Order: sequence, then C-alpha cells, then structure tokens
Amino acid sequence: MMLITLQMYWRVGERNKEGRDEYSDFRYSQNYNTACSNRHSLHEESWIRKHPEFGQAMGGTICAVASIVDLAAAADVTDSALVFFVTADVFILVCILMYLILPTLEYSRYYMTVQKDSTYSPSIFPNNSLGEENESQSINSSFPTKRARDKNSPPLCLILKKTAVLGFCLFYVFFISIIIFPSVSSNIESVNKDSGSLWTNKYFIPLTSFLLYNFADWCGRQITAWIQAPGPKSKLLPILVFLRTFLLPLFILCNYQPRTHFKTVFFKTDVYPTVFITLLGLSNGYLGTLAIIYGPKIMPKELAEATGVVMTFYLMLGLAMGSAFSVLVVHLI
Repeated sequence: MMLITLQMYWRVGERNKEGRDEYSDFRYSQNYNTACSNRHSLHEESWIRKHPEFGQAMGGTICAVASIVDLAAAADVTDSALVFFVTADVFILVCILMYLILPTLEYSRYYMTVQKDSTYSPSIFPNNSLGEENESQSINSSFPTKRARDKNSPPLCLILKKTAVLGFCLFYVFFISIIIFPSVSSNIESVNKDSGSLWTNKYFIPLTSFLLYNFADWCGRQITAWIQAPGPKSKLLPILVFLRTFLLPLFILCNYQPRTHFKTVFFKTDVYPTVFITLLGLSNGYLGTLAIIYGPKIMPKELAEATGVVMTFYLMLGLAMGSAFSVLVVHLI
C-alpha cells in the first residue's frame, strides 16, 4: 500500500515538473475516458513489467533488517517482543494513513469512478415509464444464464496445457527454495562460533540466512526489469530451474547443527553458506519472476488474467509442497 501510494505521488510530481497535466489535457475532450484508460493501462503495464513482485521481496528484506536492529537494541526477550509489536503497530498506522490518502489522488479517483459506473449500469434500472413486464425482462436480462456463464468461463484445460512447462518451473523454483529456506539455512552455524565474537554468534544467522536471502531475492526480481533471458519457450529455463536442486546437498554439507545422521561437515568456511544463500535468493527471485510473467505473455490477451490466476496456483502449490518436504529433509539430516 505504501509503495503504491508513493509511486502514484512520484508520477504526479514528475508530470508537474514537466508542466503537463495528463488528466486536465483530456478533461473536456469527448474521448476523455478512452484516452485516460489507454494511458493508465500503459503506465500500469510499464510499472508491472519493471517492478514485478516488488512488495514481497522488499517486505522480507524489511523484516530481516528489523530483526537485526532488534537484536542490537533489545536487552532481553520482553524488550524484543515490545519492539516487534510497536514496529507492527507503526506499520499498520502508516498503511491506514496511505489508504486514507489514496482517494485524494486523481489517479485513484478515476478508477473508483469507473468501477462505480460499471457496477450501477443504467440497463439494470430501466425507466419508470416502462411497464412491469418490460422491467422484469430488463432486470432478468442483466443476469447471465448458466449457459452464458459456462460459455464465458476461461478454458482451464487449454491454459494448463499451454503453461505446463512454465508452471512446473514456477512450482519447482519455490519448492526448492522453501525446502532450504528457512528450515535448513537458519540452522547453519558459523564454524568459528567458539571464538565468542558477535559476528559468529549473535548476528551470523540473521545476516547470512535472512537478510542476505531476502535482499538477493529482491535483487533477482529487479533484474528482470532490464534482462529477461532465457525466453518463455527456451529449453534453458527449465534446465536452470532444475539445476537449483544441487543447492540442497550443498547446504546440507555446510555446518548445519544439530546433525543426527550426516555427521560430516564438508564446507568448513563461513564463505560457503554465504555464497550459497546468495545464489539461492538470486535464482529464486530471477527465475521465479521470469516464469510468473511469461505465463500470461504466451496466452491470448483475453486469457491473460485467468492465466495469471493459474500461475499463482503453481506458486502456492510449490510453497505448500516445499514446506511439507522441508520437515522430512530436516529429520533426515
């Protein structure tokens, strides 16, 4: 909510600096609605293309930073809990403030007006001079029949068939990521823990596991604003996604503690888990974002929205399956 509002203010400010008012230019034009709709669509499409899934990765990064600040500032558990609750309250208040500010922006008021006009269509409320028979016919015609709804529903089988490869890529990216992070990565301790330094004890896991992963994930998502390769039909994309499987044994061979079945620690330097968590976050953000934005692109425009819902299902399925398998992996180690 905060990011959306700030981005809208930035847009309006840039227009004012250039001496142009995009809305007033068309306010008295007969094509006002069409012009504004086209321009808004172009702005939104550009923003989504350049900043895909921005909030999720940024939210994780902010939480990781808050956790580190809390570790540095709080003296005991009670103070830590108080800081986290106060932080949550502050963010809730800021979000409420942003929500109240949104209706004051002409950008948001335009879409609120369009939605209201489309909801209360004149065809649903016919003229009072018409007879009761015509009125009932008009009201009944405003509600589509079951056959019409079935005819207008998107072809789910076709979408699943066309997006099978991209859907599997999206599923497998988050499946591997959730298996490793945070259940495995957060239990990797510094090999120099006995040194007694704050880096190897207090801050090692929050920095290397949480902050570094979320920041790398955010960077990977932002890279797709400038680079989108391999393409949606390239065979290299599923190969790169499958290669992430080898990250799991690499993390297991780090200094994961406690260990029950695999006693050997192969990587005995703190550099290795740092590099591995960076690769995990970057590949998760980059490959996951590519898969989820390629799905609607390969489908016809009228099926893009339904395809986006299907891709979200693949994402959620990967998260659910990854969470379930992470428990098994932890017990096997």
